[in-house]
Amino acid sequence: MNQRFGTVAVVGAPNAGKSTLVNALVGQKVAIVTPKAQTTRTRLMGIAIAGDSQILLTDTPGIFEPKRRLDRAMVAAAWGSAQDADLIALVVDAAAGITRNISAMLDRLAERREPRILVLNKVDLVRKEELLVLATQFGERGSFEEIYMISASTGDGVAELKAALAARVPEGPWHFPEDQVSDATDRMMAAEITREQLYHQLHAELPYASAIETEKYEERKDGSIAIHQQILVGRDSQKAIVLGKGGARIKQIGEAARRELAEAFGRKVHLFLHVKVNPRWEEDRGLYREIGLDWVE
Repeated sequence: MNQRFGTVAVVGAPNAGKSTLVNALVGQKVAIVTPKAQTTRTRLMGIAIAGDSQILLTDTPGIFEPKRRLDRAMVAAAWGSAQDADLIALVVDAAAGITRNISAMLDRLAERREPRILVLNKVDLVRKEELLVLATQFGERGSFEEIYMISASTGDGVAELKAALAARVPEGPWHFPEDQVSDATDRMMAAEITREQLYHQLHAELPYASAIETEKYEERKDGSIAIHQQILVGRDSQKAIVLGKGGARIKQIGEAARRELAEAFGRKVHLFLHVKVNPRWEEDRGLYREIGLDWVE
């Protein structure tokens, strides 16, 4: 069997469309997607199959200038995922161009030995002439083996990119069962789905000072799952936002998350949410382990 297997680290700035691209390459949702930047916090691996190739895609947190411990842990996770990858795919919002953040990433990538490609995303928002100029500018700044122009949201160019990745990964046996699409545990996936609903329903009302901790994940005798989660926030005012008037908001969040969890797990889910105020939740080492991040000093 001429199987191929390899890892592709998907890196880029916040809101470049990395999670949308990983989901498109896998063929189903494995990473949360919201209009807000910096929603991916941990290294989440999606598993794509194309012909005889199995591709392990690492959807990394957006790389930005860190200002707090959580930021540093997220950026460290992104660069750590690129370590020894068979290929680094730098995903760039073509409409944004070469920002200061992207320029710093290009300098950092120039120091690495892993082969890399450039993926210009959101090309449906940019004129063709501007794209060609941008591709030339990137070509002058970084030693990319190939440049691909895609729109992860519409699917344009994604099939061609997937075929190219499949051809690039080295020969070797597959590492995962054919029907597995992610390395995330059920506990981690449950927390991510609830966190996605926080972003969708609270929009700009809730800052990034929040996290989801799955306290209990229990499979019941009737085949259903009972999940108890804490929504951690830093202030009482944030707790009031999450709860909503008479608890209406947290009820809506819970109902939406429960429906998606039931669809993801293929069975009935009982979801129990409560909100806890902890001004120092970002200093909890156990929570970092829970969400898949390393503790960074």
